[in-house]
Amino acid sequence: MDYTWQQLAQKANDVRKSIIKMLEEAGSGHSAGPLGMADLVTTLYLDVMNVRPKQPEWKERDYFFLSNGHTVPVQYAAMAEAGYFEKSELKTLRKFGSRLQGHPERILLPGLENTSGPLGSGLSQAAGVAYTLQYIDNNPHQFVYVVCGDGELNEGNIWEAAMFAGKYKLGQLVAFIDRNNIQIDGTTEDVMPLEDLRGKWESFGWHVQEIDGHNIESIQDSVGMAKAIDNKPSVVIAHTIPGKGVDFMEYNYKWHGIPPDRSQASVALRKLRTLDGKISSGDYE
Repeated sequence: MDYTWQQLAQKANDVRKSIIKMLEEAGSGHSAGPLGMADLVTTLYLDVMNVRPKQPEWKERDYFFLSNGHTVPVQYAAMAEAGYFEKSELKTLRKFGSRLQGHPERILLPGLENTSGPLGSGLSQAAGVAYTLQYIDNNPHQFVYVVCGDGELNEGNIWEAAMFAGKYKLGQLVAFIDRNNIQIDGTTEDVMPLEDLRGKWESFGWHVQEIDGHNIESIQDSVGMAKAIDNKPSVVIAHTIPGKGVDFMEYNYKWHGIPPDRSQASVALRKLRTLDGKISSGDYE
């Protein structure tokens, strides 16, 4: 199905509502990052990537790697919107025996391309697949997308992967940095400064774009540009608001690693359903 950007924005808001419900039900998990990444991940699954949700192992598919695996509620919610599984399963997040663990486990859920717990590994995994597509399979029509957190860039193996991808000019690799400026202990620039972030990636041989990570059309355009650059890997620095859509979570690093309780979830859902009071809504499920 082809979506307008307005429809994708609504789907992203639905993903945010699912994230709140999942986390409140689980009683544990990460809130700020998944809410901030909803526009990006929803656009990738519903508009950008060439995938078949009912055939997750389709050989011609694009690949998606989530490197900052603690944000996986946004991936599960977007996958459910895309039709990989029923939305009712989202309520099993972090439950014993669930396919939806607190960090993604590839062997549990068809459609997951990587297992992610320790930070910093996703870019290496994505680069390996991109190398295979480009140099072994000789298939220029498949692309590899990977999302990394900005705090995750503290990990040295991210930069090893960046060197590798730059050396081999992996034009089928598109990385997104969730630049929300927070991590578990505070702001990124207080914990371990990252700027000049654009300059760092350019020095490793990457094509760099910076976008508003909540602007659907900017996300779409950045992918179009990245796919047109075939002689180097691409990275898109997506500036996002942690906790986007829930005002008492926005910009607050303390929401990095905690879920809302029942009363907080109720307030958050009302804000999301009414776009923080901008519209009226009788939807209180």
